[in-house]
Amino acid sequence: MKNTNKTRLITLTALLAAFACVATMLIRIPTPTKGYVNLGDCIVNIAGWMLGPVYGAAAAGIGSAFADIFAGYVIYAPATFVIKALMAAASVGVFKIVSGKKHSFAGRIAGAVSAEIVMVVGYFLYESALYRSFAAAAVGILPNAVQGIMGVVSSVIVYEAAVKRLPKYNNN
Repeated sequence: MKNTNKTRLITLTALLAAFACVATMLIRIPTPTKGYVNLGDCIVNIAGWMLGPVYGAAAAGIGSAFADIFAGYVIYAPATFVIKALMAAASVGVFKIVSGKKHSFAGRIAGAVSAEIVMVVGYFLYESALYRSFAAAAVGILPNAVQGIMGVVSSVIVYEAAVKRLPKYNNN
């Protein structure tokens, strides 16, 4: 019985990694910073909420990093792996702290907001090092914040409308 649960968890992790990759690449709205706004953060947050901090982080990081690789943003892939993994872990961690055992709507919003703050700060720090300039990296803050707002809204709506209606899939 235990192997069945582990197999199911690994399968869901791989599936959500693929969803994160596809959601990131499917709708891409270009930004002035040569990046793009996408729906990937919707899956990043949902992966954390469904799978917990470890497997959710793996799904979010792997799927999002592959999207960068496939889209030609290879230089961002290592940072994306770390940032998106931290986002999923933050999202579920804050969600649990705020919600407790109630699994509240407010907890989900707080979790998603915390994840998006991780994203904005993470890419700012990475781009500061990459460009060797805080000013150059600051140009990405607004587009990343817009991406973050889209991530919060889409993940909470999709989770509330669809995911939470699925049969129980986790132990978080």
